[in-house]
Amino acid sequence: MEILQNDLLLRAARGEQVERVPVWMMRQAGRILPEYRAVREKAGSFIQLATNPELAAEVTIQPVDILGVDAAIIFSDILVIPEAMGLPYLMEEKVGPIFPEVIKTMADVDKLIVSDPEVELKYVLDAIRIVKKELNGRVPLIGFAGAPFTLLCYMIEGRGSKTFSKAKKYLYSEPELSHALLQKITDSTIAYLKAQVAAGANLVQIFDSWAGILSPEQYRIYSLPYIAQICDAITEVPVTVFAKGAFFAREEMGKLNCETIGLDWNMDIAESRTLIGDSKTLQGNLDPCVLYGSFDEIKKQTRSMIQQFGGQKYIANLGHGVYPDTDPEKVKCFIDTVKEYSL
Repeated sequence: MEILQNDLLLRAARGEQVERVPVWMMRQAGRILPEYRAVREKAGSFIQLATNPELAAEVTIQPVDILGVDAAIIFSDILVIPEAMGLPYLMEEKVGPIFPEVIKTMADVDKLIVSDPEVELKYVLDAIRIVKKELNGRVPLIGFAGAPFTLLCYMIEGRGSKTFSKAKKYLYSEPELSHALLQKITDSTIAYLKAQVAAGANLVQIFDSWAGILSPEQYRIYSLPYIAQICDAITEVPVTVFAKGAFFAREEMGKLNCETIGLDWNMDIAESRTLIGDSKTLQGNLDPCVLYGSFDEIKKQTRSMIQQFGGQKYIANLGHGVYPDTDPEKVKCFIDTVKEYSL
């Protein structure tokens, strides 16, 4: 059994009593830090950085050292799963991910493999092992994966989109293909997250970044059942589900076999607690744009947020990833304010 010097995040996730609120941030290992940009430059590209275990480990640990967060999150990308299944992607500057090949037919789905993480995703697992060694029990390490529906969006659309209308079209016109693809992604994701845990991840988060583009009915058919399969399969460590924009599914999320539900900044805190129930820990949900405000404004908004969540069964975070042009000092102000808040 690993002994952690700071296990606040894990205790909060499990619903145990904490002496202060734990805090981390989505996209904390990234462009806000000049130290990250220096390593990224050395690597040559985002993908070369993400696939180099030593460098990925280095940028994973930076926020722990520089910002003082209560957890590290492995530096990687949700799109490593499609790539491991046989659908590689490119990361174009100022454009984002591009898939040269996309899923069009059932034959394309049949060609995909259920990936073996120790083979196709060994570089992520190696990075986790290095991070664990370097952290030496200072804070927990969070592993993660994209939710199956969010990955389907990219695998059919081929790039980012505001509407993902091409991908959504398949849900209505090719339901059989959609379900077959989602199941294959789910099977790969379960194996991947279990491998992350075996390599040392203390907690895992499922990111459903495009949940908000679906209607409530479509979300119940094409997203929740697959997230539920993942939650049911990961029994070794606490699981967090973060579905951006899925305000309509909070009650169902309360029934998932996971420990923590992440809220975005559009989700009212008191209403969310009522809908989700008292059995889950909640995570979130400061608007990332608050960090553009003055130091006093950041402190005021952060304290107000903690007050509304209450100090227990709560992990402080933003309601989405930190924006790349945010001043690291403002980020530090947010983190310090959480840490100084007396319960």
